[in-house]
Amino acid sequence: MTVLLDGKKLATTVRSKLKERTAALRAKGIIPRLVVIMVGDNSASAVYVRNKKRAATEVGIEAVDLHLPVTTSQDELLALIDQYNQDPKVHGILVQLPLPQQIDEKVVTQAISPLKDVDGFHPVNVGQLFMGTPQALPCTPRGIMELLAAYDIEVAGKNVVIMGRSNIVGRPMAALMVNHDATVTITHSKTQNLAAITRQADILVVAIGRGEFVTKDFVKPGAVVVDVGMNHNAEGKLVGDVKRDDMLDHASYLTPVPGGVGPMTIAMLMQQTVEFAERS
Repeated sequence: MTVLLDGKKLATTVRSKLKERTAALRAKGIIPRLVVIMVGDNSASAVYVRNKKRAATEVGIEAVDLHLPVTTSQDELLALIDQYNQDPKVHGILVQLPLPQQIDEKVVTQAISPLKDVDGFHPVNVGQLFMGTPQALPCTPRGIMELLAAYDIEVAGKNVVIMGRSNIVGRPMAALMVNHDATVTITHSKTQNLAAITRQADILVVAIGRGEFVTKDFVKPGAVVVDVGMNHNAEGKLVGDVKRDDMLDHASYLTPVPGGVGPMTIAMLMQQTVEFAERS
């Protein structure tokens, strides 16, 4: 039987423990504070921001939710980020992506102080991750590692194949796996003989943004399959990058969509905010 990795359940446990940590901080007069900035009216972004704010409130983090008009200039956004960089009462800053076309995402990412970069995307934090001395981690890869650990899935010595090379998931996921002594292969849209490579994986992490693309032909029997995808099929149903029915009784473990990686991403965002507050 394929075991489903219950990210929703684990995220609930993480948030429960964070409540105790935020209570201890508040007893010392420190209120963990996360600033979430959204520019424009992207409907998906609005949902993500709402979920993040709800999770923050639940665990005792004060969420400052700023919704800026789509006409906001890059200089205006950078000035706002600098203001919160200088504010000692703010422990985490997050700018929700995507941004309007007049704003350069790379410039904005680099403008956030590495000490308040709860997304873990700043080049300084990325560099520390790849050097094996991470200070802040991208939340999705971190959530995946926590989920594997919760189910006692050993990473050291395993062949890990990652489908996708984004800066948000694929590349930092590879670094985290290497830091945990795995042997890692990254595949992408230009990879030849893709299925032959993915079938070598003991652990397959799929983050390509193509609904139900990965079938059992890509996966060796008994492999652990981590599905990072969130897509809507023709019927409007939320599906992952992996064809779930193909994995049942084929993979040893599988993250479901929804309820797998997604809840852990937000839980790690909350945990990282609390850690930043504790360091302060």
